[in-house]
Amino acid sequence: MENPNPSRLSLAMERTGQWIFSQEIPSDVIVTIGEATYSLHKFMLVAKSNYIRKLIMESNESELTRLDLSDIPGGQEAFEKAAKFCYGVNFEITVNNVASLHCAAMFLQMTDEYCDGNLAGRTEGFLSQVALTTLSGAAVVLKSCRQLIPVADELNIVKRCVDAVSSKVCNEANFPSRSPPNWWTEELAVLDVESFGKVITAMKQRGAKYLTLAGALIAYTERTLRELVRDQTGGGSGGGGKFRSSDSTDSDSETKSEQREILQSIVPLFPSEKAAFPINFLCCLLRCAIYLRASSACKRELEKRIAEILEHVTVNDLLVLSFTYDGERLLDLDSIRRIISAFVEKEKSTTVFNAGSTFGENCSAAMQRVAKTVDAYLAEIASYGELTISKFNGIAILIPKGARKLDDDLYRAVDIYLKVHTNLDELEKEKVCSVMDALKLSYEARVHASQNKRLPVQIVLHALYYDQLKIRSGATAERDAEDRNQLQTDVTLVRENEELRTELIRMKMYVSDLQKNGHGGTTSSSEVGKEVKKSTFFSSVSKKLGKLNPFKNGSKDTSHIEDVGVDLTKPRRRRFSIS
Repeated sequence: MENPNPSRLSLAMERTGQWIFSQEIPSDVIVTIGEATYSLHKFMLVAKSNYIRKLIMESNESELTRLDLSDIPGGQEAFEKAAKFCYGVNFEITVNNVASLHCAAMFLQMTDEYCDGNLAGRTEGFLSQVALTTLSGAAVVLKSCRQLIPVADELNIVKRCVDAVSSKVCNEANFPSRSPPNWWTEELAVLDVESFGKVITAMKQRGAKYLTLAGALIAYTERTLRELVRDQTGGGSGGGGKFRSSDSTDSDSETKSEQREILQSIVPLFPSEKAAFPINFLCCLLRCAIYLRASSACKRELEKRIAEILEHVTVNDLLVLSFTYDGERLLDLDSIRRIISAFVEKEKSTTVFNAGSTFGENCSAAMQRVAKTVDAYLAEIASYGELTISKFNGIAILIPKGARKLDDDLYRAVDIYLKVHTNLDELEKEKVCSVMDALKLSYEARVHASQNKRLPVQIVLHALYYDQLKIRSGATAERDAEDRNQLQTDVTLVRENEELRTELIRMKMYVSDLQKNGHGGTTSSSEVGKEVKKSTFFSSVSKKLGKLNPFKNGSKDTSHIEDVGVDLTKPRRRRFSIS
């Protein structure tokens, strides 16, 4: 092939020569689109384009030979197809090129008012009858409008696409027609972030459920920020959270700048419901915001959402927020502290409305779960040499003391910190240990602490002293139990004596009546019957008194005394009796 020379036609002109049929007629106008030039014929262009006709007619030159159409929407590709249409060359209108063709046709004024069956009418028909009737087609057209702004907005193409996409997504989310049910999220993921934001806004206006919006946002984020969001899991115990990323440098490259813009555009689209997103997804996004140096507003919004559902956090989620992507360096822990503080404040404000509750003493189950997770998290990061005492303590003291039933997990974190940081003096060791309460350790933890040479002497003494207190309190508890049992016995005796006293009073009244109504002389048979009845009555009373006797079978037992000869008008006083 010969080397190109200045006189050689441009590639655009060569391509044009392949479909211009009237080669025998010399071209009389050269159209310039940027650096590309097209050698064409005025009469063919004027027949379809009212815009070119006006340029030629209004030109001051006697014979206009060059036209600069660099402002045409869609650029070279759209103009070539528009020119082909003017020459009657067939080409295919698709969902990928219909938007640019329609914008170019409207720019060139190739409307049906100027010429029947013109290009603008053809593209409009394809939009309304084909492209916008399906979700996939409408999404592709909307994506292609990115390079056509603001013309596509002015021609209402963008709005029509957004309405079509949002409507079909809402219908598909409520009444799935394909499998898997969330297939439509991948269709939205191809959009640029600005168009995607318009679709989400339109879906909110249509009353889309927050879970539907969350599904779309998660899928879009994972696609556009794939390297930063996916595969971010904590590295387990001692792993410190290893992450995989192809870009682990801190250089603010163009890619990072684009990613930052995407993230800062996605976060404001979140639905207001606090349970819309899983906490691990939010932690990954906050990690991205830290890495990309996103705006403070973006990071604060993510921190706020994480704090709202912090009771569902895992150690790995917190580790995601703490380390660089290579998992080797510990980041600034300010975000962790702000998140925990916000959660504690939320719990505190909730407790205010619970009458009789004191925050810090009666903590909720959610607060206790967070406390356990934070203590385990501290044990994970304690092995990193760059973790200062102030940062370690700053996180540990955020948890109210009442949220920890035992300080065993916190003691484990403290022990790991002391084991790694071997150069601490006694005062610094005491400062590290100040976050835990030696009196709240389990028996096993106290035994370990009492033999732990890494702990300062004061903490060891506290542990040993607590054991002595437990021993003493155990003996005291036994005495208290004996006193309680004796008190119950005394109460029972008092109750029985009250019953006995009542019965004796009734007997006394009965005997008094007998004495007042008594007769002397001989005794008749009827009187003998009465005497038998009296004896029977007194025997039953005597038996009842014997049952009520609290000292029966003891040294004060009086059950062997016969009823005969006992003066019932003056009952014998008994110990503990009430007369």
